[in-house]
Amino acid sequence: MKTKNTFGIHFIIRVSNSNKTVPSLIYARITVNGQRTEISLKLKISPTSWDNIKGKAKGKSEDTVRINAHIERVRSLITDAYHQLVQQKRVVSIGAVKNIFLGHDDTESSLLKLIDYHREIATSKLAYGTLKNYFSTEKYLKSYLRKVHNRTDIYLSEINYKFIFDFENFLRNCKPIHKHQPLNNNGIMKHIERFKKLINLAITMEWMEKDPFTKYKLQFEKTERGHLTKSELEILVNKNFAIERLQAVLDMFLFSCYTGLAYIDIFHLVPQNIAKGSDGKDWIISSREKTKIPVRVPLLPEALELIEKYKDHPIAFAKGKLFPVISNQRMNGYLKEIAIICEIDKNLSFHLARHTFATTITLNNGVPIESVSKMLGHTAIKTTQIYAKVLEHKLGEDMDNLRERRLIQENHKYNFEESN
Repeated sequence: MKTKNTFGIHFIIRVSNSNKTVPSLIYARITVNGQRTEISLKLKISPTSWDNIKGKAKGKSEDTVRINAHIERVRSLITDAYHQLVQQKRVVSIGAVKNIFLGHDDTESSLLKLIDYHREIATSKLAYGTLKNYFSTEKYLKSYLRKVHNRTDIYLSEINYKFIFDFENFLRNCKPIHKHQPLNNNGIMKHIERFKKLINLAITMEWMEKDPFTKYKLQFEKTERGHLTKSELEILVNKNFAIERLQAVLDMFLFSCYTGLAYIDIFHLVPQNIAKGSDGKDWIISSREKTKIPVRVPLLPEALELIEKYKDHPIAFAKGKLFPVISNQRMNGYLKEIAIICEIDKNLSFHLARHTFATTITLNNGVPIESVSKMLGHTAIKTTQIYAKVLEHKLGEDMDNLRERRLIQENHKYNFEESN
């Protein structure tokens, strides 16, 4: 935390490049702790009558005296605003000085005010799962302020590149919240990405003059998304549990593998979401809870069988849902139990099921990536390419097909030459 502040005022004019004889506005340029801002005095003066070095009007005319007197009043008021912050042992920032001078002292926006405002407007727009991620980022920001800056809040005008860079280092070295393992690089970048979105909101609302993220670059590491192989999927399909709760969770997980729907989208599925498509067959017609993007997925026979299986389930029927869905946390707990029982050394989750749909179920069976992208509810093919990768044996099959075509072509060519 800073114990010594720097402060300075200089008065300037903005001269037009096209016509340097046109009267120019006078500005008070304020510098506090290395940060700078300018305030218009709403006065104009001819560039030939201005002393750039002294920062005031030249001469002894009545207008010159009037302008210089106003400049000194402004200098005194800005200086008083700075000393008021120092004497009251408040945070000294460029924004705080400017707001006191302008009479807007109570409007100086802080990080916590921004967080509260974001919560207020995002609650009705973002899915709860996304909101939870923001809540986690907020906790890290508050912990960073407390442990590194010895403060509970900070003015937005004080947030700069160094603040962001130090926050990144804090995340790399701090003990994770509710986790045993340290945050990995991409986890850290996601927290900073959410922080950046908060700052973008502040800039949009004109609560910040400059974007502290201008020179900061998010550095995500490329990772391959996990998925179930065909043999692993078959193990789960052939597994039958005597315990009903485990079987129900497994079936909903498999339904996600066959449709690409996320947990929250399955949670909200109702019978009305099943409708006939233009091909006369059953489709899921819905929208992604996370992005509100429309989703249309033709139902595979395996998915239809699962819907039929739970059509009369008492819990699903009572809630008007297709499946007896429980909380995501409990579902993931049961999926871990299922993975252990089935000896599958992978973290079973609905993210994994979604990736399995993109790879093992669709792309691996020749479904075009454009179609897969539509069914996943993506707005860009690039996003689908992150989720899905072509499997090695699919590449092998493609090359085998190529070899066969080339062999047929060679035989045809040979037979043609022989006949001639």
